[in-house]
Amino acid sequence: MQIGPYRIDPAVVLAPMAGVTDKPFRLLCKRLGAGLAVSEMTNADPRLWRTRKSLKRMDHEGEPEPVSVQIAGYDPAMLAEAARFNVDNGAQIIDINMGCPAKKVCNVWSGSALLQDEPLVARIVKAVVDAVSVPVTLKIRTGWDREHRNALTIARIAEDAGIAALAVHGRTRADKYEGEAEYETIAAVKAVVHIPVLANGDVTTPEQARHVLKATNADAVMIGRGAQGRPWIFREIAHYLATGEHLPEPSLAEVCAILVDHLHQLYAFYGEEQGVRIARKHLGWYAKDRPENAAFRHVALRAEAAEEQLRLTREYFDGLRDAPRIAA
Repeated sequence: MQIGPYRIDPAVVLAPMAGVTDKPFRLLCKRLGAGLAVSEMTNADPRLWRTRKSLKRMDHEGEPEPVSVQIAGYDPAMLAEAARFNVDNGAQIIDINMGCPAKKVCNVWSGSALLQDEPLVARIVKAVVDAVSVPVTLKIRTGWDREHRNALTIARIAEDAGIAALAVHGRTRADKYEGEAEYETIAAVKAVVHIPVLANGDVTTPEQARHVLKATNADAVMIGRGAQGRPWIFREIAHYLATGEHLPEPSLAEVCAILVDHLHQLYAFYGEEQGVRIARKHLGWYAKDRPENAAFRHVALRAEAAEEQLRLTREYFDGLRDAPRIAA
């Protein structure tokens, strides 16, 4: 898949997720096979750009290209300025958030709330595309609710304004993450535009990735929740799409090494106190699929120090070393 001057290979992309796709997780997913990893959303309000949280979100030093940064807001001029600011700080692709269903985002007329106002969508995408020389992409849902699906109209608006690629989560804003993704709507979007389309929603296995690409004719799959606790999913899908064969599941030793390295990266990036706190959700995701993980989650998630968190993690995997595979 081509986005501006950048070839995305493999065409398996990490979705932007608030509180998840920080720099340590993006680097991990890229190392494990993601062709592109989009940052968690950055607020377009310039008053928030100098906060510690925003500065961390805008840290792209040493990140493999292309660096894709998502911005969120409601004001065209403000979003245009945010795009310029992020390009000056290393962004090579700007992604506009019109897909987030969270109340706190929609209540300030951002994210998927924007889908209710098509003229505003047109003004936003034109303002951002005109503001920067790098490719601009857009992430949307199929509509506000099931009675108001307007993804096809939004897709045409985006293409006409110069959007370089369009990611579609196959649910409405009202659906949040419930029910099954509407692949038929993504297919309809792909049929009416000539720009690359990324299909997002319920891609959790190599077989599902192939099914989604076939059902939608999309140019790439975008993976969000399926990567939580399983960042190696990208290499698994890429290998399966290329060969039709499955990679072996990672051994417990490799999973432990991946997780321990992830923890070290979190501590280094955020500092020990915040890193330990942020690591808890990742530990929970890594441990979610095995019944014996309940004790691990209870203990490891209560760790207050990096040394304790690392020790408990290693002890857990040492105790499982006789098991042949990590859960799928």
